[in-house]
Amino acid sequence: MKSIRVFLITLLAAIIVFGTFHPMSAQGKPFDGVEFTLLTFVGPQVAEPLQRRAPEFEKETGAKVNIVTVPNADLYQTLLKDQSTGTNAYQAFLIAPLWMADFVNGGYLEPLDDYIKNDPKIEWEDIAPFFRDFNASYKGHQYMIPLDGDFHMVYYRTDVFQENNLKPPATWDDYLADAKALNGKDMNGDGAADYGSCISKKRGAQAYWWILSIAAPYIQSQGTSQGIFFNPDTMEPLVKNEGFERALDVYKETSSYGPPNELTLDVGDTRTLFTSGRCALTLDWGDIGTLAIAEGSKVVDKTGSIITPGSKSVVDWKTGKLVTCDATTCPLAVDGVNYAPFASFGGWSGAVSAAADPKVKQAAYAFLSYMTQPAQSGVDVTLGKTGYNPYRLSHFQNLDLWTKAGMSKAAAENYLGAIKNSLNSPNMVLDIRVPHNNEYEQVTLDTSLSQFLAGEFKTSADAAADIFNQWEALTEKYGRDAQKKAYVESLTVQR
Repeated sequence: MKSIRVFLITLLAAIIVFGTFHPMSAQGKPFDGVEFTLLTFVGPQVAEPLQRRAPEFEKETGAKVNIVTVPNADLYQTLLKDQSTGTNAYQAFLIAPLWMADFVNGGYLEPLDDYIKNDPKIEWEDIAPFFRDFNASYKGHQYMIPLDGDFHMVYYRTDVFQENNLKPPATWDDYLADAKALNGKDMNGDGAADYGSCISKKRGAQAYWWILSIAAPYIQSQGTSQGIFFNPDTMEPLVKNEGFERALDVYKETSSYGPPNELTLDVGDTRTLFTSGRCALTLDWGDIGTLAIAEGSKVVDKTGSIITPGSKSVVDWKTGKLVTCDATTCPLAVDGVNYAPFASFGGWSGAVSAAADPKVKQAAYAFLSYMTQPAQSGVDVTLGKTGYNPYRLSHFQNLDLWTKAGMSKAAAENYLGAIKNSLNSPNMVLDIRVPHNNEYEQVTLDTSLSQFLAGEFKTSADAAADIFNQWEALTEKYGRDAQKKAYVESLTVQR
């Protein structure tokens, strides 16, 4: 009887600490002898905190975590091939929430509902509802653990704007005017001309999300459930219209006020340009806010964060023409401006392979839980090198996290306020989460944008038509009714 009581006590302790029982919990560390491999993309962003924390997790639990990286452009296909062929070289992975349809429907992801339910340390309710839903859930079940929260925002040099009597841009037209006015000024005191705008435009990287942030306020004005990608009634792409064409023109014009090699710059390059004091404006995820206070930054307490600019005109979906915002066309407008902040990508999240050994599944889940728990994530989201941005309620509420990291209280409030304004916007835009999302965005959209910027299309209308035709072909290929059903379902999200 005594031995049974000891076993039950040990079992309960293992459940409380790690969410699920591991047979080795009765003696020694709970995952002694367990080893698994986690796949993510080449860092330092995103991979860095995993690599840094894996040894401390091993010291605490006994589990050895091998972190393997591939280029961002190869991550989807590498993982899909590994899981679909049964190779199963990777037992855990950090991937985009947008890919959940493909990996859940393929049976490749372990459902995590019970793990989460039995794991008080994860503090699941502290994760903001939007990220618990969009980044973690699919068809009513949890398959992912959020480690990051993503929104695009615009960052600007507060000192430069003040010196030139300029206000932060409210619209994309304002953005262009500000970038033009400031382009060529010396903003870091080195005697060289700097840039009005720095926006990543490199093909095969992550630049295709930028056009969607610019297009969003021209297309969506009736709230989150309206969407920007397809007409939910017909599944026709919402790109062959004056709003998307205007966004393409804006996107291209920003290059006139940016570095001469901007078409070859990845997001890491533009971040370096901004933090070295060479850019008046940039469009990026939350990373700029923390990189601005990192060692070597020239823009400490000189960086402002705002919700992405809006538009004073929106597309009439029936005609494809731009019409002026009014109470009907833009019911959510603020001072006549329709804002539509884009939850671009959603945020990196961790998953466990359904094909892994049960003991490995438990260890892999425990590692992801460890990474997201407030004690670890509360530090990681404040470090620019991690690529992780705030996603827990406590990340937004506890200013001490940010001031300890080196932000002034005012800078922290400004930065977190811009993200909260985006997250709370009734017209917030969701990224596309349908089967084969990768082909719509990372393949066809990225390729067409690159060709447009390189001058291979004569006009933005030609580029828009090319994207329209390719997306139509994909929808036909994978079944219009099935894709439409998935798209409509994706437009509902808990907030």
